[in-house]
Amino acid sequence: MPSVPPPATHRVPPSILIADDDEELCQLLADLLRDEGFEVETVHDGDSVLGRLAAECSPDLLILDVTMPGTDGLQALRELRAYHPLPVIMLSAHGALGDRVVGLDAGADDYLAKPCPPRELLARIRAQLRRQTMQLPDDLTLGSLQLDVTVHRACVDGCDLRLTAAEFRLLLALTRRAGRVVGKAELTRAALGREIERYDRSLDVHVSRVRRKLQDASLQAPRIEAVRGSGYRLVSPADSESPMTALPMCSTVPADMVPAEPA
Repeated sequence: MPSVPPPATHRVPPSILIADDDEELCQLLADLLRDEGFEVETVHDGDSVLGRLAAECSPDLLILDVTMPGTDGLQALRELRAYHPLPVIMLSAHGALGDRVVGLDAGADDYLAKPCPPRELLARIRAQLRRQTMQLPDDLTLGSLQLDVTVHRACVDGCDLRLTAAEFRLLLALTRRAGRVVGKAELTRAALGREIERYDRSLDVHVSRVRRKLQDASLQAPRIEAVRGSGYRLVSPADSESPMTALPMCSTVPADMVPAEPA
């Protein structure tokens, strides 16, 4: 497994890696982002993405296309999620609901369909980066679950849950309100950096993924309950009725909403 440096939290300007086989689009996006003060690097295939992220210096955010030669964007994303928590915005010509769910399920923190208005892309990039620089306590613990905010890592009994950046933020938001219901609109802002949209299932996909990771790690890990018509809450398996104090992040959704693991 590649050795990856901790995610940068205070670098100025932030650095962005764009991965798209459309070189003209890459250049347009790079010019746009550089004009806004970002450092930008571009690559044009999935293998180059993985090679770049295994290097000593990692970007603060990745913009990733789906269809690329060699290793495609989805496969590259699944591989990098085994060891890297950086925020990923998927930018693809495939914008149907099913395509967005597949991208989020593979580990993307956000998903935009091409063509995307430049102002919206910039807003979503900044929202993702803001959540990377939040000043929070270094460690939170609840029973066997530990959350290290500095490196964006959650563990159960010392085993890394391998959460994506959005999953981590989702669990953190629930942890800070442990035992209480947190609305979907608030969780969407905290985890995805945007307002919830009508018929938007992005949050449910992220919650489902984290719930599965917690359940797979330990039956004694805290769990996320869905509160019909309201949102979600983080509860203790020992006593779901008692309020909790200091916890780490976690999330859960109804079992019938859990997407199948990618092959």
